[in-house]
Amino acid sequence: MHQADIKTRRSFLLNTMAAGATTLLAGSGTAETSTGTAASAGTPSSGAGDRAAWLALLEQVSEPVLHALSERRLRALMPVEAAPGQSAARAVGSPLEAIGRLLAGLAPWLELEPSAEEEKQETALRVRYRNWAAAAIASAVDPASPDYMRFGASAQTVVDASFLALAMLRAPRQLMQTLDAATRQRVIQALNAERIVLPGYNNWLLFAALNEAALMALGAGWDRVRVDYALRKHMEWYVGDGTYGDGSHFHADYYDSFVIHPYLLQLIETLGGTQTAWEQMGLEIHARAQRYAAIQERVISPQGEYPIVGRSITYRCGAFHLLADCSRRHMLPEAVLPQQVRCALTAVQRRTLTPTGTFSPDGWLQIGLAGHQPSLGETYISTGSLYLASAAWLPLGLPPADPFWSAPAAPWTQQKAWSGVDIPVDHAHDV
Repeated sequence: MHQADIKTRRSFLLNTMAAGATTLLAGSGTAETSTGTAASAGTPSSGAGDRAAWLALLEQVSEPVLHALSERRLRALMPVEAAPGQSAARAVGSPLEAIGRLLAGLAPWLELEPSAEEEKQETALRVRYRNWAAAAIASAVDPASPDYMRFGASAQTVVDASFLALAMLRAPRQLMQTLDAATRQRVIQALNAERIVLPGYNNWLLFAALNEAALMALGAGWDRVRVDYALRKHMEWYVGDGTYGDGSHFHADYYDSFVIHPYLLQLIETLGGTQTAWEQMGLEIHARAQRYAAIQERVISPQGEYPIVGRSITYRCGAFHLLADCSRRHMLPEAVLPQQVRCALTAVQRRTLTPTGTFSPDGWLQIGLAGHQPSLGETYISTGSLYLASAAWLPLGLPPADPFWSAPAAPWTQQKAWSGVDIPVDHAHDV
């Protein structure tokens, strides 16, 4: 699909879904949209407007990937931008990165059934994307497909096979139960192929464990030891106040949100009932995730910006994977209102997905945080990696009537504090 067609469809969606929608996408891709938020400008957005804007961004980001893979042309069409000298090596796994990460963020929305409050345009968009997602998975696991994802061919594939597994666990009815027998068996074979990869002694243990959880959900043989080892090591690596070490050391980055908390939550949801010890871990995992979600909400500036610290910063708004996940799970801390998170995440998306240079002329994400900034990409970063930004959309799995979307706009913590509102002091939590 040409970029002009994508922009036309996105404009139609935004204009027809909600009159008076947020200005999130106004002038998308221009320098004028790269600063400020509707709330900080004194024009609070509506939940309907925010949802329309999120969906327009979802479509802009997702369309090239899903459409190409549904036609088995992703490898032919998707560029592989990477660090100098790394393009050939990254080309092995970059397409799997794109589809696994993208579907992991889209999954709760794909799983959602339409309600009376939902706009017809959203329902139509979801139907199309469900069909494309099914075709994409079938293409990705078919060895005869030009888009076969070469599971196990590089260490990186264990990471992104797990994101594909995460997507299926987040949308079991739409992405797992609808698989035909041949595709289901190929998915199982693909996940089994990842067992040859020795995961790093860090958050990578969770990728291997999540693959096993998906095998269990698919009715295949699975390895309890891999799951137990990942869970127990992360209990050991907890450093306090909602934060885990990435391995035995603390890293000042966003991996607690990119991977660790969301993966622990999904493992406990999927497998916690199979072992009493895991159920007990689940209580701590939930409490720690709530605390870290509170911290995440507090780091978002009044303009929707956040500290540029640590690796993988080019995942853009995917840095708030955990905050988005806690929102869609209805497990935000009591003091953090869903509507203030909605407004904060809207601002973050504006700052990370609308500046000039975010997309290539053909509509693919480019390396950067606020535009095209190739020097921000580590050697393991490529075009496909960037689609972890979709994690910010997890609350779209909540229906429009949910308070996350239906409640009036509310300022988030930094907006209140820096405008002089008297707010309670924050305290560390020992959980």
